Amino acid sequence: MTTTLTPSAAAPGGAQKYDHLLKVISSRRFLTMQGLGNEVPFFICPFPPEEIVTMNRLQKQLGNALAKKGVQVLEVNLYDLALELLKKRNIFERVMTTEKSVTKDQLLELLQGILDSENHLIPAIAEKMAAVDFDVMFLTGVGEVFPYIRSHNVLNNLQSTAKDQPTILFFPGSYTFTPGEGTSLDLFGRLRDDKYYRAFDIFNYNC
Repeated sequence: MTTTLTPSAAAPGGAQKYDHLLKVISSRRFLTMQGLGNEVPFFICPFPPEEIVTMNRLQKQLGNALAKKGVQVLEVNLYDLALELLKKRNIFERVMTTEKSVTKDQLLELLQGILDSENHLIPAIAEKMAAVDFDVMFLTGVGEVFPYIRSHNVLNNLQSTAKDQPTILFFPGSYTFTPGEGTSLDLFGRLRDDKYYRAFDIFNYNC
């Protein structure tokens, strides 16, 4: 039997989700990473894919409300970051041209190499973290970069870099637990983004 760790039970409506997130993220317990044991301070904020527009708006409102409470948010949009990396390495135009003449599998292999999490993506995130003072990091744009960038690869490689402040991954899908298999990120509620067990469902976290 599979248990789905979605926000539906804890916060079925958009207003309830917002209120829960604001209360939790602005709490001292969350910001000081209490109650996590020895686990990394990673949290998944799952939401139905069809609510992506609503969630994007909620993220912006949440960031503004947190700033008023003195909580600084660093948002890293993975899609925007991918474009930054391609342009910084002067290969964006070449990739766009190549896309017209190669198969989808060849393009996937090319982009996965260029946007490799360990060698390129995480160092770029680390630069952004070092450039500003922040209390919590939001990782967004997950659906836009699939399958070139996989959520579990980002989280696995980010563990040694993002350990001093909480990180929240806004995930268009579900965070599920299956006995015998463990937890996994199921993108769009259909595509299993492989196993990842070290994060906490933020809708199950109470301040």
